[in-house]
Amino acid sequence: MENEKRLYTLIVHSENIAGILNQVTAVFTRRQVNIESLNVSASSIPGIHRYTITALTDKETIVKIAGQIEKKVDVLQCQCYTDSEIFMQEVALYKVITSVLTGNPEISAIIRKYGAKLIEVNPTFAVIEKTGHTDDITALNRELTAQGAVLQFVSSGRIAITRARIEHVNEYLDKMEARYGKK
Repeated sequence: MENEKRLYTLIVHSENIAGILNQVTAVFTRRQVNIESLNVSASSIPGIHRYTITALTDKETIVKIAGQIEKKVDVLQCQCYTDSEIFMQEVALYKVITSVLTGNPEISAIIRKYGAKLIEVNPTFAVIEKTGHTDDITALNRELTAQGAVLQFVSSGRIAITRARIEHVNEYLDKMEARYGKK
């Protein structure tokens, strides 16, 4: 169904220019679509940044958003993906009370159940790291919170790579190099 809302992932490649992030997020604001997660990092191409953005919307709207983002001067490319077209992960950190962690064996079982790991333990708090999908990260937080252990929680937002052999931006840059003689 075209009008059915689902989670889409946009992967945007742009030059590393100040103000691009504001221009990209403004497109979502104008369409009144909330960004669920946003991750910005350097890409595998020197001087090019990569934005991984998720939004819960319908196909027609996300296609329009991607088209508007791609029209921005310093944006090289904007591609839209469903979950089946990408590999994705998130990283979450949970700060828990050490005395609750050590005094309740159920918490250790919960940590093992979700494949999380302890990365710091001191007399006051412990830090747990979980890498995985949003549902597991949220479920672990819910279970730890129910045990009265959570002091702080943070999640990175989605990072993703395509299932394609190479990124579409590489094809775009190859075309530009062939046309103009440089990337």
